[in-house]
Amino acid sequence: MVRIRLARVGLKRQPTYRIIVTDQRKARNGKEIEIIGHHNPRTRPSTDVVDEARALYWLSVGAQPSEAVHSIFKRTGTTDRFARLRAGESIEELAAEREQELAAAPPVSPKTKYPSPAPGEGKGPRAKERAAAAKAAAESAKTEEAPASAEEAAE
Repeated sequence: MVRIRLARVGLKRQPTYRIIVTDQRKARNGKEIEIIGHHNPRTRPSTDVVDEARALYWLSVGAQPSEAVHSIFKRTGTTDRFARLRAGESIEELAAEREQELAAAPPVSPKTKYPSPAPGEGKGPRAKERAAAAKAAAESAKTEEAPASAEEAAE
């Protein structure tokens, strides 16, 4: 059975997801049939970009969305458009309607509302030790530069 689901991409503790069409027997990040969008939960509001025409096509040929993708489709209006597609409207009209909605919507900033942790605030086993070492190195660099600048001023 063909599924529409999320594949995780991104760095550690900074997830973003691709909305993919794949065989349900494949691994989460295994080979996909097609990438139809992406989802970034780290922005507020979360960023959901879906290729509406391809999503409607895959839904029309029997692909089943996962629970997470189904909630994304509800939020973007794809589920409602799919019901209208089944009632007889064309995919082109519905995709054009979605493009008009996107053009009228205010842009969402790609900047995340969750900044990366400052030195020493991470969850690593020696994060505080590394932060203290970096601070000590910065202080020693400042003290080494100060006498050199005093000698240059005397000359």
